[in-house]
Amino acid sequence: MAYTAEKPALAETSDQLRARIPGWGVDLDPRDRPSVPRERFDPGSSGAHWDFPERQPEKWPRERSNEHKFLTPVFGTSCPPKGVSGAMRKYAYKRFSEARAAHWLILVAADRVDSLGSHFRSFLTLRPDNPITETGIRSELTHHGLASRMGKKRADLAHQPLDPVIIAGPWVLGGVAAYAGLKRVRKSVGRGAAQSRVTITS
Repeated sequence: MAYTAEKPALAETSDQLRARIPGWGVDLDPRDRPSVPRERFDPGSSGAHWDFPERQPEKWPRERSNEHKFLTPVFGTSCPPKGVSGAMRKYAYKRFSEARAAHWLILVAADRVDSLGSHFRSFLTLRPDNPITETGIRSELTHHGLASRMGKKRADLAHQPLDPVIIAGPWVLGGVAAYAGLKRVRKSVGRGAAQSRVTITS
């Protein structure tokens, strides 16, 4: 069982594993392990006053990797999942193992969805997000942005051409979508007004 001193039982016996996996168990003999003089299993020597740590109360269903039998004794509560991004995160943990790329790709996509949602929600407040100051564009012009890159062996220069696309791309797409939506609404309102005039005239 995880998080306890007991060694978990093997799903297969040592002989089965040795027959299936070449080289399995080469360090079972203590004489083949350099760490043996220092290595000893003695849970009491750690000074811990518990065999299993006290569990943190779970106030809402937390995400848990399907590799784990239960939730870890201690977990974070600062960013509870919410909305569409929260549903994506829960699906990633419930459906895919942490060894699958799909697990991490869904989590990355959920972060992007959460970020976009936060940007859009900011427009409903008195202090909406400012893409000029909050993306660092102004500091690039006032704090030697170009001089700090020219002639330097900085690792982040490799992905620098993609940064404007990643940072400014969502804003540009949002502006284009808003313009297209307003244009369509204006066209439909104009068409409706024209039809009403035709109806009144006839």
